[in-house]
Amino acid sequence: MKKIRIVIADDQALVRSGFRLIVDARPDLEVVGEAEDGEQAVALVGELKPDVILLDIRMPNLDGIEATKRIVATGTATRILVLTTFDLDEYVYGAIRAGASGFLLKDVRPGELVDAIRVVASGNALLGPTAVERLLRRFSDERPTDPVAIGSLTDREAEILRLLAGGLSNAEVAKALVVSEATVKSHVSNLLRKLGVRDRVQAVIAAYDAGVVQPRRS
Repeated sequence: MKKIRIVIADDQALVRSGFRLIVDARPDLEVVGEAEDGEQAVALVGELKPDVILLDIRMPNLDGIEATKRIVATGTATRILVLTTFDLDEYVYGAIRAGASGFLLKDVRPGELVDAIRVVASGNALLGPTAVERLLRRFSDERPTDPVAIGSLTDREAEILRLLAGGLSNAEVAKALVVSEATVKSHVSNLLRKLGVRDRVQAVIAAYDAGVVQPRRS
């Protein structure tokens, strides 16, 4: 069995040790490196090419948002799962805009953390509903997505994108459209390629930027 290789980046040694204990207890996961600041995190991703990096937001020398930007800019396949104590808009917004594939608070249960690692390692994105709502409220001040990219989507791809924006998983989209999950995955791969984005969260951001989907108003 091929293990999911993980780097843990956090400035607190106790936190890194706790995450390592959780991760190494699973037979399909292994920690291959640890970083205590953002600069080390970027360097380790370049050196070790892990499948996933658990990345803290507040770190010395280089914070998690800037580290995420630098990691994504290298074109690496490493997925970024941001962990923070601070459930604040700017952190949710900054991390996902920078290219993170998931966002979780540090009080997440061990089993949920492990599941999140597996989700992002498989190429999917993980973001809680409240984080999505915060993110969408911030779109109005951002640059719009290229309408040509959105316009290149087929009707079915656009429909799937709207469902993804509603928070549906691939399995839920498949059920809603009465198609196989494999078919949905194929469409999702195509729309990601056409939009030039890394994952589902980035695709949803593109949809809101282009006005294809409108945030719900409370």
